[in-house]
Order: sequence, then structure tokens, then C-alpha cells
Amino acid sequence: MVTRLLEDSFFDTKQALWRLCCLVVLFAVLSGCYQEKQTSQLERIHEKGSITVGTLFGPNTYYIDAEGPAGFEYELAKKYADHLGVNLQIVPSYNLEALFPMLEKGEVDFLAAGLAVTPKRLEKYSFAPSYDNISQKLVFKQGKKRPRKLQDLDGNLVVTALSSHVENLQKLQVEHPELSWQENSELDAQELLLEILDDNIDYTVIDSNTLAINRRYYPEISIGFTIKKPEPLAWAVKKQGDHSLLTSLVEFFGEVHHDGTLLALDDKYYGHIESFNYVDTRTFIKAIEKTLPKYRPLFEKYGENIDWRLLAAISYQESHWNPKARSYTGVRGMMMLTLPTARQMGVKSRLDAEQSIRGGSKYILQLINRMPDRIPMPDKIWFALASYNVGFGHLNDARIITQQQGGDPDRWVEVKSRLPLLKQKKYYKKTKYGYARGDEPVNYVENIRRYYDTLQWFDEKQKTQALTSPTQVSAD
Repeated sequence: MVTRLLEDSFFDTKQALWRLCCLVVLFAVLSGCYQEKQTSQLERIHEKGSITVGTLFGPNTYYIDAEGPAGFEYELAKKYADHLGVNLQIVPSYNLEALFPMLEKGEVDFLAAGLAVTPKRLEKYSFAPSYDNISQKLVFKQGKKRPRKLQDLDGNLVVTALSSHVENLQKLQVEHPELSWQENSELDAQELLLEILDDNIDYTVIDSNTLAINRRYYPEISIGFTIKKPEPLAWAVKKQGDHSLLTSLVEFFGEVHHDGTLLALDDKYYGHIESFNYVDTRTFIKAIEKTLPKYRPLFEKYGENIDWRLLAAISYQESHWNPKARSYTGVRGMMMLTLPTARQMGVKSRLDAEQSIRGGSKYILQLINRMPDRIPMPDKIWFALASYNVGFGHLNDARIITQQQGGDPDRWVEVKSRLPLLKQKKYYKKTKYGYARGDEPVNYVENIRRYYDTLQWFDEKQKTQALTSPTQVSAD
């Protein structure tokens, strides 16, 4: 009897084990099927036909101008979306506090917000290949005592909360226990600059690329010292999950580095602001406030087919908005036209401001239209301006040299590095039009681009103020 019970018990146990094994195998099979059917992040992006990118509002990252979305980060993200063949969905934020949680929750696929790659961030996120390097600058208001090292700080230092600036200050505080600062989550880097100008704070820390853009509008912002050496900027992605998106980003950045796309985009936003001249910038801003209002109606009148602000920028570069200006070469007036050009454009008096602006506008449009259709905007405009300065023939010589050296003759960033070669005999002796002071058109174009940017900023600022200022209502 006991033997029978043991046999029955063994049989029941064997059956239970068998059922358990079957369940384990079934679970493994189903799990394997599920894993096989599970799609990668990149596949899901392709399936929905769009990629969602988190960024910050700002002049370096993302903003809306008269022609629509703009900004270095936006344009680069748009190129990546085009690379994938999907639509781009931008989710902008006003501060870093809201940005990183969006990535962690999966609300965005990656962050493109001018983020420095720091040790703390590397612990939590993965980063795509770097596309730029920036340094951190401690800045103050022009006219106040310049701090040259941390020990010279005598006032309140305020930085953006959760920024890489905070992480750097925390490291510096280990060696400099007396170092103190305040973190603000409401104000971005540009707004902190305004706080300095309004004497509300004494110092802040700002990235070198952001500073370069803003000094065109706020020349009174001065650099005390570099508080951190160059560090890479890159897009951030989640560490968890598959690596399909990161692998795709590595491929994308390899391509844009190789084909010159990244170089051209960098030149568009930063190429003309590498140098800063306080006196020239301050003088130009004063001219915008005092001289431009007198001639603005004329620039707007003859800027129907060309942005009037660009036309005004060219005129300032030529004559500083002086209708009686003249040079030793014989050019005269607001647009500094030569006598033959003035006659071709129907200008009877080069010293008449309206005639000069009308003639200059017509001539510039002719030069733009003369450029090959394959040259994209805004490069076509920069080529036209270089031609306005040095002549169409010399410009073409530089484009030919660019092509011979393996560069792209249809990209301004490539050609501007070859224009100065027209001063060297070993190059100009092989060209059709010979010697030229090729560095002059480069400086000429870059100056106009800076003036144009500043005029755009002032114009948009005036429009915003007009919309936000309270309407005066008269009493009955």
C-alpha cells in the first residue's frame, strides 16, 4: 500500500514537473516571439513618420522669425529629419528644468539644445557625436572693474539653474570655498545679460557662442575671464533602451561633417561674428537710433524685392548712411556707386539719397540674379555682395580655385577662405582676372552680415514693443 502511494505521489510530481517545464518552454517561446516582434526606437520613428525633438527657445537653438522657424539647433535637427525621411516635431522649452524630464519620460526622442557634454550628464544620458566646442565666459558690465580671476569677484553671481555652468562652479568651489552664486530657473542666459545691463546683478556665466551672438545687440557686455576651457556640444539621448537612434545619429554626423553641411550651417550662424569690435558695434547702434529713422522710408520703399534691412546694412557699410560720402576711388553717395554703375541704373545724381538707394537696390538685385541658380540662399546673397565689392570676375576666379582645391564653389564658407589667395602671385597668375585684394570682400560681406543681423533684431524688438505696449484710450 505504501509502495503504491509512493508511486502515485511520484507520478503526480512528475506530471507537475512536466506541466511546469511545458509552461516555461511556452513562456520562453512567447517571450522570444514578442522580442522578435518588438520594434526599435528608430523603426517606431519611421512608422509614425515623425521625430520629436526637445530644445530651448533662444537665438542659438530655436526661434520664430518672419520666414518661420530658425536657429542653429532647429536647422540641424531639420536636416536630420530629412535624412530619415520623416517630419520634424519641435517641443521647445523656456528652461532646462522642463527639458530633461521630457527626455526621461520619452516625450521627446532626443534633445538638441546646445548642451555641453559634462561628466554628470554622461552618467544619466548618452550623447551623439559633438558638432561644436564652446567655452564658458564670466561676464560683467562695461565700465565696471574687470574681474580677472575668481578671487576678484565682488558682487552677486547668478547663473541658469541645471546648466553646465552650475556643474563647473561646483567643481571650482572645492578649491575656492569662498566662491558663491545663485541659481535662477526663470531667466535664461540672454535674460541674465539684461539683468547685468540693468545693474540688478554683477556677473553671470555664458557660453562663448551665445555671447558672440548677443554682443551684437548688447556691446556693453564685457568678458572678465574664461571660467572653463572648451567643451563639446552634442545632442542627448536616453541611456535606456536600444541604441538604434544613437547609431543613426553617429551615421548622420559622419555625413554632415564630411560633406560640408555642418561647416556651412556653422558659418551661417557664427561665421561672421567670430570677431567683436566694441566701438564699431556701439557706433552702429547709435546710428540705428539717430540716423536710420530719416532714411528708413527710402530703404523700405526700394526694398520691395530685397529685404530693406539688408539694403540698409549695405548702405551703412558703404557710407555710414551719409548721402554726401565719397572715396578716393571716385565712388559716391549713400550706396557709394561708381559713375558708370550709376548711369546704368538711371541715377542722375549720386549725392541724392533716394536716387542712390534706388540705384543701389536695382544693382544688387541684378548681381543676385546673375549668380547661378544652383547656389542656395543665403549664400547667393553673400556671393552677390562680394561681387559688388571686388567684381564678378575676381569672385569667379576664387570659385574656380575653390573647385580646384576640392572645395564647393557654391558655398560661401568655402569660397571666402580662398578669396584672400588672389593676393598671392602663385594663385592669381593662373586666374583670368589676376590680382585682387581678396581679403577685402570677405571683411565687407561679414560686416554687412553683422549689421544685417543687428537691424533684424532691432526691427523685431520694435515690432514686439508696439504689440505689447498699452493702447492709449482718450476719455470722452
